[in-house]
Amino acid sequence: MSESGEPGSRRGLVQDARGVREHSESHSQAGRRGRTHNAEGAREAILNAAEAVFAEHGFDGARIDAIAAESGYNKSLIFQYFGDKLGLYTEVNRRIDRELNTLSTGAVAPLLADETVASDPQRFKALLEAVIGVVFDAFLKRPRVMRIILWEQAEGWQTYKKIMSQLDTEDVDELRAFFAKARDAGLLRSDFDPFIQIVMAEAFCWSYLSSIPLYQMFTDEDLSSEAAMARGRAYLIDFIVHGMMADPKDSGGLS
Repeated sequence: MSESGEPGSRRGLVQDARGVREHSESHSQAGRRGRTHNAEGAREAILNAAEAVFAEHGFDGARIDAIAAESGYNKSLIFQYFGDKLGLYTEVNRRIDRELNTLSTGAVAPLLADETVASDPQRFKALLEAVIGVVFDAFLKRPRVMRIILWEQAEGWQTYKKIMSQLDTEDVDELRAFFAKARDAGLLRSDFDPFIQIVMAEAFCWSYLSSIPLYQMFTDEDLSSEAAMARGRAYLIDFIVHGMMADPKDSGGLS
């Protein structure tokens, strides 16, 4: 199948694993039987390899041959699991979304448990700070995710347009409703689409982190040091939160 071929049917994990490439022709039959029970491991290895290759070359520049070589599994298994390159790219991004959602949920769940958070300035501020902090930390730990985003930005988000319907966007309406309550309570500076505000806040985080080599040209301070990174993180959180929240004296917010 070509890299742009139509997605194939998905089978059970054990049956799928029969397509796993043997790493050595001298492997014993017992070794091959052991591999058939590690289909989930094969999928994860392929996704890890795909994430690395997509981060390095972008969607258009990535080659299934390179992903197969990086993962240690053959192209036929990749097509069997994911259908085509776009299907593989979609699953890479779905996995990233799941990881980020898990991190953010753990950080903000205690705050959201309080129904007054959308009307209490201090609690709402704490919520925003927690969300932005989680996003910053996630990008810091996962630079390959930033590179994938930067490739998408450079290519005009064309591939994201193709896969967006398959990503998890169920929380968008819930997020808008939550921020509408905060806006009605006078906590938000603007009625600009709250989801776009959050996406912009995320963009500040990955833009700063990916631009550190540029900023480093203008200072003798090691911007990658733990202390400098902590200051950059604190500055971004403060900058974004103050940009989103209305001034305390302006109980009605700003339009």
